[in-house]
Order: sequence, then structure tokens, then C-alpha cells
Amino acid sequence: MHLVCAHCGATNRVPAERLQDQPVCGRCGAEIAPTHPLALSDAVFADYISKTEAPVLVDFWAAWCGPCRMMAPQFEAAAAQAPGVRFVKVDTEACPQTASRLSIRSIPTLALFLGGREIARQSGAMPAADLLRWLQTHLPKGHA
Repeated sequence: MHLVCAHCGATNRVPAERLQDQPVCGRCGAEIAPTHPLALSDAVFADYISKTEAPVLVDFWAAWCGPCRMMAPQFEAAAAQAPGVRFVKVDTEACPQTASRLSIRSIPTLALFLGGREIARQSGAMPAADLLRWLQTHLPKGHA
């Protein structure tokens, strides 16, 4: 399985059975399959989404947004319960190009990507259990 490092953008090959072993990037040494959300920048976003073979769930948020702050611990809790999905966060204030290119109009917004394509989107905060149910309904079988 190919996973892109959120820190340096390097593509790393990791056997699926080794995802639980806390693999690190071959270039920069950063953890590439954590059970917590990673922050992505405009510079890394497109490569991360297009080259990561695992499903990627993106939380578009901003620091000034109350519902975003309420959802942050729920998103983190969901990430710990879905190790086969990469959970990432994109600060729409720090990454305006990505937010604009994807037409993010409200926050928080979740977008699920698989194979470089967006396959589902949901706006609004939700508890971790609801987020996981939403995720399961939109993931094709074998990608949970």
C-alpha cells in the first residue's frame, strides 16, 4: 500500500499488515500511519489525496469556528477507531487554495476520498459514533 507523508510529501510503500506497526517515512522519519489526524498544507494536499491508496477522510475546519472546535475531539476519537482510513485536517484559513479548489463553502465539512476522487461529503459537526457510521455507509466493501 502506498502512503504519502503529510510532512514532506514522499510516497512510502507499506505492507497493509504493517500499518499497525507505526511505520515512518523513509525520507523524513515522520509517522505516516498514525491513529490521530494529521494536518495537511496546500503544498502536500493534492499529492496526499491522489497517491495515498488508503481511504482519506478530510476535516475542513478553521480555528475561529465553534462547531469545528467542538468536532475536533470527535474526529480524533473516530480516527483511533478506524485504522484503515487516513484522517487528515485542512485549516481553510491556512490552506485557501485547497478549500477554494474543492468549493468548501461551510465548515466543518468532511470529504471522503478514495483513489484520488472525492466519493462523499458531509457538512456540520457530528459525534464520533455518527461520523463512523457515515464513513461506513460511504466506503466500498473491503476499505473499512
